[in-house]
Amino acid sequence: MIAPLLVLAALGGVWELVVRAGMVNELLLPAPSAVATTLWEDRSILGPDLAITTWEVVLGLAAALLVGVALAVAMHLVPAVENALRPLVVGSQAVPIPVLAPLVVLLLGFGLAPKILIVALVCFFPIVVNVADGLRDVDPDARRVLRSLHASRWQRLRFLEAPSALPSGFTGLKIAAAVAVIGAVLAEWAGSTSGLGHLVVTANAQLESARAFAATALLVAEAVALYALFSALERRVVSWSPRTVS
Repeated sequence: MIAPLLVLAALGGVWELVVRAGMVNELLLPAPSAVATTLWEDRSILGPDLAITTWEVVLGLAAALLVGVALAVAMHLVPAVENALRPLVVGSQAVPIPVLAPLVVLLLGFGLAPKILIVALVCFFPIVVNVADGLRDVDPDARRVLRSLHASRWQRLRFLEAPSALPSGFTGLKIAAAVAVIGAVLAEWAGSTSGLGHLVVTANAQLESARAFAATALLVAEAVALYALFSALERRVVSWSPRTVS
């Protein structure tokens, strides 16, 4: 954890020197000190928007997790579902979210629902693919042992395949958590009157670059915090996995 902070401090120091030396227009690239000052002075503006964006991220991520895991299990249990849906799941990632987001807003309005759906669409793919692959990649010897014990299909799923899929599932969840913030921002850009994504747009339009960078810093911090949260949860839930042992 110390190494990333040292790198961040070094980059921030260089950034500060470049701006203070007048090598770049501060309207385009504010100094880190100006961004830090704005974070504190505009906390009454940034705080509510951060809460709104966080709520969109949490709900969208939860929806993607529920649907993604259910679909991954269905694909694993029914080969016909796997053959029919996997190409569609992969192909869905070729649809640009910035193009899709305005259409979703037009269909569902400017409320919370389109934001949740867009975040879920962004998070859906890494969850369903990683869980499906984790369910399939089970130790063959363990599978043979359960079959020799005449374990039912449900018992094999519950006692072998589902636990074996947890490390892969957490990988998908961590990726989804990192990109969920992007989905929320794109949703707010498509149509919103609140949230950090909306704040970035309005701040840029008003040439308040320090406020735009402050909002962006909060978005980055939120993505890192979510990733760290699920990493910690992974270490606790699947402590038996070799890759969770530091």
